[in-house]
Amino acid sequence: MNKWPEPDPDVVGIPASTVIVYRHSPDDGPAHILMVIRSQAMRFAGGAAVFPGGKVDPADFDLARALFPDHDAEDVAARIAGVREMLEETGLLIGVRQSVSPDEVARARELVHQEKALAPVLEQFGWELDLDALVPFARWHPKVKSPKIFDARFYLADLGTGNVEIAIDETENTHLFWVSAAEALAMADRGEVTIIFPTRRNLERLAQFADYAEARVHALDHPVRMITPWVDDSGAEPMLRIPDDLGYPVTAEPLADIMRALPPMPSA
Repeated sequence: MNKWPEPDPDVVGIPASTVIVYRHSPDDGPAHILMVIRSQAMRFAGGAAVFPGGKVDPADFDLARALFPDHDAEDVAARIAGVREMLEETGLLIGVRQSVSPDEVARARELVHQEKALAPVLEQFGWELDLDALVPFARWHPKVKSPKIFDARFYLADLGTGNVEIAIDETENTHLFWVSAAEALAMADRGEVTIIFPTRRNLERLAQFADYAEARVHALDHPVRMITPWVDDSGAEPMLRIPDDLGYPVTAEPLADIMRALPPMPSA
């Protein structure tokens, strides 16, 4: 693949949810966010470092309509998917009103793996969702023809604590790690991890803030609009661009650099 696909305004992406979850830095430095390394076998961003998340399932929409019939079903379903995916992928519980013991979280994780849905977990443990615990941050939807194009909503969440136990599920990801946004960018520049265009842009945006509280204020000041990157051929070299009024400090990158940085696609 040596060129960016032609845009198609009629492309409909697969609904997806991504959560940028914060913890306090153990060394009193900038707050940490959780990142995962995706399995090389995954067709989307295989081998790349990304934020936890995944597809919004039909069961997430069903639960959204059942619990919050007067809300935007797509947004609520994406928040539900974020809670479910975080529990399933990392063993962390976010977005519930109750105080929960580590033993309950471990049992809830086993149940969500079995049921592939959050509703049975909420019912068994008597938990209530707290939608406000997930703050809308961004929405990215490339409009190119591809088998795996996602309409991904990004949310911020805060654990309100320091050292946090995490455990990978080893189905879609191979490694979990806590890192500041600035250090994640430095790791990518040193060649220690691979990050794709949306992840780099979001890390640059997050690196402007010392902690969750600052990032949350910024997110609330910048209402979410769908971001669809486009290729700009007007200059000396093609650039991939995003809008310049959505809070991102860097809004363009040479297309050649992006294509070189893309993780290799798995063989069929």
